[in-house]
Amino acid sequence: MPTYPPPPVTFVRGAGSRLYDAEGRSWLDFVSGVAVTSLGHAHPAVAEALAAQARTLLHTSNLYGTTVGVEVAATLDRLIGGGGQVFFGNSGAEANECAIKLARKWAGAATTGRHVVVSADRSFHGRTLATLHATGQPAKHAAFQPLPAGFRHVPYGDLAALSAAVAAPDVAAVLLEPVQGEGGVWPVPDGYLAGVRRICDEVGVLMMLDEVQTGLGRTGRWFGFQHVPGLVPDVVTMAKALGNGVPIGACWARAEVASAFQVGDHATTLGGQPLAAAAARAVLAVMEKEDVPARAERAGRRLRAGLEALDGVVEVRGAGLLLGAELGGWLGRTAHEVAAAALSGGLLVNPVAPTTLRLLPSLLVTDDEIDEGLSILAGVLATAAA
Repeated sequence: MPTYPPPPVTFVRGAGSRLYDAEGRSWLDFVSGVAVTSLGHAHPAVAEALAAQARTLLHTSNLYGTTVGVEVAATLDRLIGGGGQVFFGNSGAEANECAIKLARKWAGAATTGRHVVVSADRSFHGRTLATLHATGQPAKHAAFQPLPAGFRHVPYGDLAALSAAVAAPDVAAVLLEPVQGEGGVWPVPDGYLAGVRRICDEVGVLMMLDEVQTGLGRTGRWFGFQHVPGLVPDVVTMAKALGNGVPIGACWARAEVASAFQVGDHATTLGGQPLAAAAARAVLAVMEKEDVPARAERAGRRLRAGLEALDGVVEVRGAGLLLGAELGGWLGRTAHEVAAAALSGGLLVNPVAPTTLRLLPSLLVTDDEIDEGLSILAGVLATAAA
């Protein structure tokens, strides 16, 4: 179905930070499948894990027990800080759907009326009907009205607006991104998440964080909320990098929140099945061995400094290896035009807003690859300026 524009290039294989077409031409990939292939393409440990699991056990349904998903859940719980439980789905949208349903069940929505989720303007939480309405981008809503009720939006980073919104008696939870990726790479203001935690505690609503894009090392911590010392959210959703290209999502919740779900409240046929869980287990093992948060922090500093030095870039936003380069209007080119020119030059970057390029290299990207990408982008910007 024509839900995407015609592809400008077709890739047939990948290796590390590079993609190749059928003629053997290579591209440096600074999109990573939109923060998915955080270990690069065709990582040997993930490939071997998939092959071994495919020869062992692919699927049983969640009516029966398997071993791999339990290990992945335990690792995620440890990386988040412990004390929680995990539900596995197949995507970030499914992880957020789980969080929304959990918030309603926890708040007793059926009897108390507390069902509303407050999220932020510019946010992105998925494309299902519920997560689409949680998404704070009205242009994406228009074609699909009427959307499910139960969502309100406030300005991102405005504690007063959030406090006023959650004071309503029908609110069950707050859902926020530590960095708004699809919305233009906007990091949360200093002190905001700590303030959100305080407000949620005062009112008695859940603090839910969408870490689908920011989670698992991308921002320089295992999770974006961990930039705030001592912060403990109630619910954390993740996906993307967890499978390094294999579809898997997860919703973590503190045990006392997770206990609101009872048998039959939520389910999935394929979520957490052995093949996807085997990929996730291998991904997490490599991530811990390589200390990807530290790598993202260091590589992100190099990439940020290089972007800030480019003529045509007026601001760099983000954290770690989730960066947005704001282009100066004097270039006379939109971010889409600059990204298309970069593609022609052998570099993949993502035009996430009319004047913003999003850069999401592999967390294993090398200094030489960062410098190569910056060189290509510098040439594109120089041509645009000329």
